[in-house]
Amino acid sequence: MQPKNYQHILAAVFAVNEINKNPRLLSNITLGFRLVDNYYMGILNYLYTLQLLTTRKRGSYNYRCDTQEQLLAIVGGLGSENSIQISNIIGIYKIPQISYGSFEPVLSDKIQFPFFYRMIPSESLQFQGIIQLLLHFSWKWIGIMAPDNNGGEMFLSFLVTLLPKHDICVSFTQALASKTASPTEIKTELDKIENAYSQTSANVVVVSGDSRDLLMFTIWMDCNVYYRKEAFIRKVLIMTAQWDFTAVNSRGLWFLKPFHGALSFTIHTNTVPGFQDFLHSLDSLHPKGDIFIKEFCNFAFRQGSYNEDLDFEKDQISCRGKGKMESLPAAVFERVMSGQSYSTYNSVHMVAQAYHEMHSYSSKHRQLETRDGSRFLNIQQWQLHHVLKTIGFNNSAGDEIYFNEDQESMDGYDIVNCIVFPNESFSQVKVGRVERQSQKSQAFTLKDDAVVWNSWFNQTSPRSSCTENCQSGYNKQLREGEPICCYDCLPCPEGMISNTTDAEYCNQCLDNEHSSQGQDQCIPKSIDFLSYTETLGTLLASSSLIMSFITVLILIIFIKYRDTPLVKANNRDLTYALLFLLLLCFLCALLFIGKPRRVTCLFQQIIFGLIFSAAISSVLAKTITVVLAFKAIQPGTNMRTWLRKRVVNSIMLLCCLGQFGLCVVWLAVSPPFPDVDMTSQSTKITAQCNEGSVAMFYCVLSYMGFLAIASFVVASFARNLPDSFNEAKFITFSLLVFCSVWVSFVPTYVSTKGKYMVAVEIFCILASGAGLLCCIFFPKCYIIIVKPGLNCKDHLIRKLN
Repeated sequence: MQPKNYQHILAAVFAVNEINKNPRLLSNITLGFRLVDNYYMGILNYLYTLQLLTTRKRGSYNYRCDTQEQLLAIVGGLGSENSIQISNIIGIYKIPQISYGSFEPVLSDKIQFPFFYRMIPSESLQFQGIIQLLLHFSWKWIGIMAPDNNGGEMFLSFLVTLLPKHDICVSFTQALASKTASPTEIKTELDKIENAYSQTSANVVVVSGDSRDLLMFTIWMDCNVYYRKEAFIRKVLIMTAQWDFTAVNSRGLWFLKPFHGALSFTIHTNTVPGFQDFLHSLDSLHPKGDIFIKEFCNFAFRQGSYNEDLDFEKDQISCRGKGKMESLPAAVFERVMSGQSYSTYNSVHMVAQAYHEMHSYSSKHRQLETRDGSRFLNIQQWQLHHVLKTIGFNNSAGDEIYFNEDQESMDGYDIVNCIVFPNESFSQVKVGRVERQSQKSQAFTLKDDAVVWNSWFNQTSPRSSCTENCQSGYNKQLREGEPICCYDCLPCPEGMISNTTDAEYCNQCLDNEHSSQGQDQCIPKSIDFLSYTETLGTLLASSSLIMSFITVLILIIFIKYRDTPLVKANNRDLTYALLFLLLLCFLCALLFIGKPRRVTCLFQQIIFGLIFSAAISSVLAKTITVVLAFKAIQPGTNMRTWLRKRVVNSIMLLCCLGQFGLCVVWLAVSPPFPDVDMTSQSTKITAQCNEGSVAMFYCVLSYMGFLAIASFVVASFARNLPDSFNEAKFITFSLLVFCSVWVSFVPTYVSTKGKYMVAVEIFCILASGAGLLCCIFFPKCYIIIVKPGLNCKDHLIRKLN
């Protein structure tokens, strides 16, 4: 005996009474009913179904022996197995069958069960609701328990197929032993359940099964005292609508402890007006044909003794009175219609509405009129199917009731939170709903703040994952050989971010952005260039100006002392030209500082190449002049003609023309232009001058190096000439410094990034120019300023002798 199922009977009786009292529904027609209980026995199910086919007690099948009664439809059964057994018989007669509790997917096969209707939503909607619930709380690591039968296998099959599509993994699956299992088998299954509960890190378990499975489960726990173990309480249970755990008998509500804080899908229900008054009118002493009420009262009240004011005389217990019925716990009998009872109520009304529709049609066309004025007796059951498929109505609770094309209710599921109070009272609180909006979309709602969790979780939303979530800035790295829910968290590489939890991969930032320190957002890069305002730019600009000032000062000294022998020696005009070119060299470094622009980029490398080539050319001419001057003083030589100014100028001009030609070709082929480098620095965009043709850039440097090497070679040969006519030693040393600077420039320039490339080039310009200035002119300035006595013709002649 399951007291809770008695409410299904009462819901059907209440619906029939409502219909018969409604003058606008089946007027002058009385709707009758027959109630049958098969006690979950297949043989009785077949026997009672056959008895329903005849209104007489004797089995006169395929004959109509009654002119007043006719079987119109069957509402049932509660379980899927019962519904299939009923359909196998009444399907032959094309009698409509409306189920109020069968979820088996095979019953959706309209070829095999064309006359079967469900007053409950499709189980596929429940599967989608379970997925949505798991995703809502980010539960990706769960356990599954299902009965060890065909229904349980199909439940596992469907759910295990759907879960991986949403990255939800199954920690364990456990079968619930059937009701025919032996005590040894039950003990073995309980050991497996306890072991799975204890070892898994999953905090959420999805449980499927009907009321009988739950009844067996609670009996197992009672017999083995497993409910005392914390392993059963540390989990959040998600139960399907089939698992009506309030449908068990209760001799104390200890078995509900593991269900505290559980979430359960239930068939949608609503408050039906008048049903409470109907319950209060029940009286077991005056059953009025209700053969179940005495058994219900005996079982419900005697088992639990929920009301001390009872009449046990002759084993008769009266359920009469409001206090008696309300004293029953909700786990035994709810005063509010359960989902299955509500479906029963709607099923009876659906049959009545369909027959009323046919009656209205026949009244208009008078096609079913008989001699005695009765209708309906000529209505064939198969004629109802067309009406049932198309009809819809609003019940007294305000819900719209109709079937879809699959002959299933379009209603949804309620999500309830199960609460067990310290005094062992029980309550179900509706916290959400899942319903079908169309054939391809569902609506899922849940009130998080209304959910009461098990005290084990400190009233916070439980977590259920194989590993800790990967925070922003990390991405998941799957572990080899383990489910996709088990992974490691790796930080995103530089330049990539993840701004979601458990990111599958890191996203690349745009070229003009860089990743933040936490690798969780992209930040716009700042534009970087060698500026006058920063320390390095200020230092280099100051050095350039200081070197320029020193060069101008030396030039002034040489102009002031232009008539002295030391200044006249080795071609005074070349000295002036070299000093002026060195001044330009120092000043051209300023072209490389500041934000690159089209004009500065176009001329900075060209001017640098031309000026430095001219400076080295003047050094080469100066060195050649020293050699020619020494040769010219030797007896019997005609080298004096080569010491003319025109020859020296021609040497400089020819050397400069070569560099000028390279620069013209460079500008014609691929001139320099402003550009940005977004990759060399992770956090900055480098504004720079693109050389255009890198080959031409290195050709200009190579030509300048060629001139420097040529000057160095010539100066090396002339370094042993008499000191009075000779500055070749100083030129040799200055060119050695010059060549060393520019030889080291190439690898340093290539290996440097951003604005430091420009700084390296400026440093080389200043360093090489300073080498020439210091090594060639500082010794002469020392003699002119500090030792003027040495700057005389007598001293030079004396030194020469």
